[in-house]
Amino acid sequence: MTEITYQDIAQVNAELNFTDVKGKMYAEVPQRVKAFRMLYPRGFIITDMISNADGVCVFKATAGYYGENGEAYTLGTGTAYEREGSSFINKTSYIENCETSAVGRALGFIGLGSETSIASAEEVVNAINNQGETKKPKQCKCDDSEPAFPVCEACGRPIQQLAIGDKIVPPEQVAQMTAKKYGLPLCNECAAKAKAAKAQAPAGAEQ
Repeated sequence: MTEITYQDIAQVNAELNFTDVKGKMYAEVPQRVKAFRMLYPRGFIITDMISNADGVCVFKATAGYYGENGEAYTLGTGTAYEREGSSFINKTSYIENCETSAVGRALGFIGLGSETSIASAEEVVNAINNQGETKKPKQCKCDDSEPAFPVCEACGRPIQQLAIGDKIVPPEQVAQMTAKKYGLPLCNECAAKAKAAKAQAPAGAEQ
């Protein structure tokens, strides 16, 4: 097999499509696989589930090629970890996500589609989704016998229910409403202060 050079890798990378994720370009795993097959027609990608217990999966991927004598040569390896239910897609496909991420990392270490990051577009998007699923309002428990309440991120006090006309808005919904409007879950008093500050701010100023 002809030796692959850095120029060869750069050439196939130039033909790949990249995905914009929060202003940074990442290659998707299928694009990396495409580049790998172009460079290494006799190449192989082997995935191995290291563990899968208590909803936590770990995969290892190995990418390499077979020489003329049939001997296997390893070019790169990658590992990935996923937790079941940590994001919407991981509720049903955390094992598949884990395997795909491991393959993407193995090919990234070879230099395929990794000009800006070893992580693939799928891995980055999944990490962002995981953060969104796990970032919930803090909960306050005065003692084990009392119900938990969301905590105001401005003053640290428990967020109470809110009466709007004849409707009672529960604390959890108040936290969601204020987080959406002001960027943080706020108690009624701090939300009123934020509203007043927003009203006094110059037109066009960011809050």
